Amino acid sequence: MFVKRKHRQRTPTPNQCFDWTAVICGVLISNCLCPAVIAQDGKIVESAPILLSNDEISELASNHPGIDAMLREVQLESMTYLSDGLKVKGFIARPKNASKTLPCVIYNRGGNRDFGMLNPFRAALFLGPIASWNYVVVASNYRGNGGGEGVEEFGGKDIHDVLNLFPLLESLPNADSSRVGMVGWSRGGMMTCLALANTEKIMTAIVASGAFDAFRCAKDRPEMETKVYSELIPGYSQDREKALASRSPVRWADKMNKNTPLLIVHGGADSKVNPLEAIDMATRLQECKHPFRFVLLEGAEHGMREHQTEVDRICREWLDRYLKH
Repeated sequence: MFVKRKHRQRTPTPNQCFDWTAVICGVLISNCLCPAVIAQDGKIVESAPILLSNDEISELASNHPGIDAMLREVQLESMTYLSDGLKVKGFIARPKNASKTLPCVIYNRGGNRDFGMLNPFRAALFLGPIASWNYVVVASNYRGNGGGEGVEEFGGKDIHDVLNLFPLLESLPNADSSRVGMVGWSRGGMMTCLALANTEKIMTAIVASGAFDAFRCAKDRPEMETKVYSELIPGYSQDREKALASRSPVRWADKMNKNTPLLIVHGGADSKVNPLEAIDMATRLQECKHPFRFVLLEGAEHGMREHQTEVDRICREWLDRYLKH
């Protein structure tokens, strides 16, 4: 389903903080933070270039043909930036020697804690190709991970770590912070939906293998409840219903900004996130008239490597359509 993208309205600053346990009720509750802390959010306090060895690049290319050529055109950096006053770790990828301002993409990683955490190798694998398409790409490891400060909440206050990448982009040379898209994989899909419910600054978004229904996930994979939700979500044992609802975009799809076209790509054989989550989300988007496209790839597992070339093509065309054209 496609609709013409409407003119974007001005949005509150992404540095505002919200209690996401209230999102199911359609209420956004602002937390109180010191103005000095808010003013610093998004500031890069440290960065360093990443230089992959020939062996590392060869290893990437063995499973991802052509990525070695892409990486020759891309500059990778690790960074530390401020979010809610915390020092959070992340990465930047951009084309080398860019001579003009470029549209931007915020990449939301999947997993939790060390599992799925971005490192130089994964940053090259996931951010590098997007940067090679002539985008400035930034990504957060979320608070508490990779040596960062704070504690991850799996879709709680760590959504601020995503939102505070907007002011960060404003500080980067050659980054057009007025043209920002978002890409989220797996748990990062949930983070993308939370961002879409929290700001109108995202011109377009892509969710791949996305987690849309925490209730279904807890039923399909009980270890997610015992090893992830109960360990990371504050107050989980006191109010399981509210905790899972606030992390289930299928429950509040109508709260997401309808001016942001959304592409959903999912594998039909995904054993990590049930494809029915994506089907249910597409149904909800249809009901609330949110512009979207849904692609279900037959036989594809969670990482969709079986269709890597097709996934890259679909995602690149979608980003180019809404951020460049």
